[in-house]
Amino acid sequence: MNTTPPRSKDPLHGMTLEAIVTALVEHFGWAELGQRIEIKCFRIDPSVASSLKFLRKTPWARAKVESLYLFMLREQARAAR
Repeated sequence: MNTTPPRSKDPLHGMTLEAIVTALVEHFGWAELGQRIEIKCFRIDPSVASSLKFLRKTPWARAKVESLYLFMLREQARAAR
């Protein structure tokens, strides 16, 4: 009998917004992140804290960040092949 719960296939499952933003910044840097997603918190005096504050209140911006994160994961997987 298998007692381990099934793993979610959702790559965002268990990821905090902070971890997502941090990974994007490490991969793209603030300048490119601000070009890819045009929001002030990525362009003017960017920080993870200010970005989280904005993204938690702004569903459309959070959706764009999550979408870019998924794109980044696909690109990394493709490059690893």
